[in-house]
Amino acid sequence: MLKSSSRKTVLCAVGAAVTCAALLVVVAQQQQRSSSSAHGDAHGDAEVGMRTLQSVAELEVDGGVQSDQAAAAQDGGGGKKGFSAYFSKLTRSRRDAEKPTAAVAGAPSSAPAEELRPEDLFIAVKTTKKFHQPRLDLLLETWISRNVQQTYIFTDGEDEELKKKMGNHVINTNCSAAHSRQALSCKMAVEYDKFIESGKKWFCHVDDDNYMNVKTLVKLLSLYPHTQDLYIGKPSLDRPIEATERLGDNKMRPVNFWFATGGAGFCVSRGLALKMSPWASGGHFMNTAEKIRLPDDCTIGYIIESVLGVPLTRSNLFHSHLENLQQVSQSEVHKQITLSYGMFENKRNIINMKGVFPVQEDPSRFKSVHCLLYPDTPWCPPQVTY
Repeated sequence: MLKSSSRKTVLCAVGAAVTCAALLVVVAQQQQRSSSSAHGDAHGDAEVGMRTLQSVAELEVDGGVQSDQAAAAQDGGGGKKGFSAYFSKLTRSRRDAEKPTAAVAGAPSSAPAEELRPEDLFIAVKTTKKFHQPRLDLLLETWISRNVQQTYIFTDGEDEELKKKMGNHVINTNCSAAHSRQALSCKMAVEYDKFIESGKKWFCHVDDDNYMNVKTLVKLLSLYPHTQDLYIGKPSLDRPIEATERLGDNKMRPVNFWFATGGAGFCVSRGLALKMSPWASGGHFMNTAEKIRLPDDCTIGYIIESVLGVPLTRSNLFHSHLENLQQVSQSEVHKQITLSYGMFENKRNIINMKGVFPVQEDPSRFKSVHCLLYPDTPWCPPQVTY
């Protein structure tokens, strides 16, 4: 009897222990689920907060509020770094999306689209006979000396000395020496036709007051297939140019388009240049220029942007005398594609370049630039620290 009672007591104790253990397991599982649910709710709140931040960011950008002010307001709560960084990134992306032209082409950062050599370029230098000595001699002494095979001089008069240096790469366009839109367009028409005849991959135009870094240019153009529609350069205006297109029968219509200034230089891929033929080949370029009554570089932009619908790809590596060249730092000179020089308000507009050449001896600073890029040039002073 006692044994039976003891067994029952033991069994009850074991059953109670098992029941308590089961209850403890259930309670633990519920706590874990509650904890997981709480974490999930927190994650969901963070997602809602981020989406709300995105909506606020869009409103801030649309309203023209500065991004640093909005980011500072967000920094008052939790997750300062994440929200601030996200807002800044969103603002930058929005601004990039609102740019009126294709993305800015900067220093090469991705793999080349094709292997490009300097010989694949057709570099046209536009000049006039009166500038052969004061301007062109400087280019022949500096960057052209290393790029004779791909450089062509387009001028308006015969020059036997120049022919001795450049041979058949000197082309007398027989255009007027005047600096009129007709004369400029006449030379550009010859440049275009000669490029098409050459069979080369890229047509690049510069003026006789440009220094061109061909090595950097090749790196940039290598990022794009020459068979695609590419028009690369830098506008001199902060808005599209407004023109009037003459349609015939006394009918006219307004047109707006971006164009790359010839004073900074620009490049056109062969694929796009071939599509320009109906409006640019032979005498058609002159006729097209007269339709809008604008100079050569504007006419190039008109054909490409307004007629063919191909946007200008901007590059800040091209520079003309129409901008403040003092802003080009000496440490960044080797990254640039073109540089220029000029006068602005009776002051020299040149890059702030130190070197052994004084400004009186090197007023354009092209000699100093050349010795920085090519210190092995025979006339460059040896062991000079720039």
